Amino acid sequence: MTIDEIMRAAPVIPVLVLDGHEDWAKLAATFVGAGLRVLEVTLRTAGALDAIRQMRQVPDAIVGAGTVLNGKQLHDAVEAGAQFIVSPGLTEPLAKAVAHSGIPYLPGVATAADIMRGLDLGLDRFKFFPAESSGGISALKALSGPFGKMRFCPTGGIRPDNAAEWLSLETVLCVGGSWLYRRGDDMASVAERARSAAGLSR
Repeated sequence: MTIDEIMRAAPVIPVLVLDGHEDWAKLAATFVGAGLRVLEVTLRTAGALDAIRQMRQVPDAIVGAGTVLNGKQLHDAVEAGAQFIVSPGLTEPLAKAVAHSGIPYLPGVATAADIMRGLDLGLDRFKFFPAESSGGISALKALSGPFGKMRFCPTGGIRPDNAAEWLSLETVLCVGGSWLYRRGDDMASVAERARSAAGLSR
C-alpha cells in the first residue's frame, strides 16, 4: 500500500503508547472490528516492537511504527513487521533511509520550510504535528494555500470534540488520535470509542 492509501483507509489513526505484557493482538482485532484498520504504535516504550509483532498477526490490520527518530529505529521497526513509518519531524537522513527501504512514510511537519524540504525529498503526504500547538486549524488552512496539493494527517491535540472539524478540511485525509486507548481500558470501551471515530465523515 502507498501512504496515501493508508491515510484513506480510515478517518482516524489510533496513536498508541503500549507497554507491559498485554494481548496486543486482541487490541488490534478490537480496532479492526470497529472499523479502524490503521494502527500507529509509537516507539516510546520497551514493549513497542513486540506489540507491533503481535498486532501484525491480525488479519486486515495495517500496523505502523510511530515516533521513529533515526535509521536504527527504522531498521528495528521494519524487522518487527511495521507496514509504514511515522516520524515527529523531517530530516534528510531518515527520509532517505526510509525511501531506500521502500516502506510508506509519513513524516511530521509544522512549517512551510518543513513541507518544502519534504517536497525536495519527493514527499507529498505529511503528519501536521503538533497540530494544535502549531497553530491549529487556522495554521493548516494557511499552509494549504501554497501547498494545496499536499495532504495531511493532523496529530497532537486532536480530540473527539474537534476531530470532525479537522477532517472537514480538503487537505486532511485523516487525523491521529491518542484518545482511543489508555492502559487498563477494557475492550468494550475501546470498541465503542473506535466505532464512533470510524463513523466520522471526511
